[in-house]
Amino acid sequence: MSDRPTYPTGPRLDAIFTATRALFDLPEGLVYLDGNSLGPLTHAARARVTDEVAAQWGAKLIRGWNESGWMDLPREVGDRIAALIGAPAGSVVASDSTSVNLFKVLSAALEMRPDRRVVLSDSGNFPTDVYVAQGLLARLDRGHELLVVEPEDVADTMAARGAEIATIMLTQVDYRTARLHDMADLTRRAHDAGALAIWDLAHSAGALPVDVTSAGADFAVGCGYKYLNGGPGAPAFVYVASAHAEAVRPTLSGWMGHESPFAFDLGYRPGPGIDRMRVGTPPILSMASLHAALAVWEGVDMADVRARSIELSELFIAEVERRCPELVLESPRDPQSRGSHVSFRFAHGYAAVQALISRGVVGDFRAPDMMRFGFAPLYVTPRDVVRGATVLETVLRERLWDRPEFTQRQKVT
Repeated sequence: MSDRPTYPTGPRLDAIFTATRALFDLPEGLVYLDGNSLGPLTHAARARVTDEVAAQWGAKLIRGWNESGWMDLPREVGDRIAALIGAPAGSVVASDSTSVNLFKVLSAALEMRPDRRVVLSDSGNFPTDVYVAQGLLARLDRGHELLVVEPEDVADTMAARGAEIATIMLTQVDYRTARLHDMADLTRRAHDAGALAIWDLAHSAGALPVDVTSAGADFAVGCGYKYLNGGPGAPAFVYVASAHAEAVRPTLSGWMGHESPFAFDLGYRPGPGIDRMRVGTPPILSMASLHAALAVWEGVDMADVRARSIELSELFIAEVERRCPELVLESPRDPQSRGSHVSFRFAHGYAAVQALISRGVVGDFRAPDMMRFGFAPLYVTPRDVVRGATVLETVLRERLWDRPEFTQRQKVT
C-alpha cells in the first residue's frame, strides 16, 4: 500500500477551477502557461488599483496613509500569504523584493550562529539568492564560506559538515526543472546539526501545499508576482518563525522597521515581531494590487490546487512526449517530486518558445536550452494544456523555430 498522498480529481475540481478562472482578466484565446514567471491580472486587482489611484491617492493625497489604511497593508497582505504557506497570522509581512528579504534573513541567521562559517546552498537555487549570499559574505569578511553542492548532495553534506554550517539556504522548487526539495526533512537535518533553515518559496507559494510551521522552517522568503498574481514587480514577502520573531536583528534596518517610525529617533529600536523585517516605505499601488489579487484564494483548498496541478502537468507531459518525441523531459518524472511547472530540453528552445508565443501559447525559456511551462490551476484548463502541446508539435514539425524573427534574443527571455 502506497504512503503517497492522494488527491481528488474530476467534476468537483472542474467546478472549482471554472469559478476561479472567471476571476482573471485573461486575453481571449490565449493559452497562458507562464504564471510561474508572472501571474495574470485579476479583475479585483484592476478595480482595486483604479480605485487606489483615483479615490485614494487622487482624492485623499497624504490622508490616505491613515484614512485608506496604507500603513497596515504590508501586514494585511502578509496575513493572506501566511494562510497559503502554513504560517500563523502575524508571522509574515509583505515588503521589498525577494533578494532584499533574503539579505535580511541571511544576515539575521548568521548573527544567530556567530561561531559557524558555512552557508549551504545548492546548484538548483535561483541565482539571485546565490548572488545575495556572495555579496553579504564578502562584505562581512569574517571567513564565511558559501558552499554550493548538487541538490541531491545537500543531505550528505549536512551529515559531513553539519558542525560548521550556520544555515541552509535553499529554494523549495527548482526554477528550471521544478525539482521539489523535501522541506521538512532537510530542515530537520539542519536543526539536528545545529543549523538554521532558510527557504525560498518563490516557485511554491500558491503552487502547492506549503507548511512552514510543521516543517520547522526558521525563515522563508518569496515573491508576489508569480503564482500569487500580484503584478509585475509586486512586493515580496518574508516569514520569521515565532521562536525568532523577537530576537532577530537584520543588518538592513529602516524606519518602517522601527518600534515607533514617527518618533523619528536617531537610534534604531526594532519593532515588534515581524514588523522589524520592514525597511522602507511600502509601494502602495503594488501592495494594493497584490492584496486584491490574493482574494482569489479565498475558499480554495491547496490540496485541490495540487491535485489539478498534477493532473495538468501529467497531461502535458503525455501529450508532448507523444507528439514531440525529440524533446527531453528535464523535470522529475514523478509528479510528487516536482512543483507546478514542467521543463523540456530542446537545442533551439528559445526560438521555439518565441514561435509558440506568436501562435497564442505563452511559455518561457531558461538557459541554456530549457522550455518551461507553468500550470496554475486557478486559470489553466485541460483544454489549454492540449492546445499548448498541439501548437508545440506544429512549431517543431514545421520548423517554425528556424525563422529569423524568432531567433533574435530579447532582453527578457
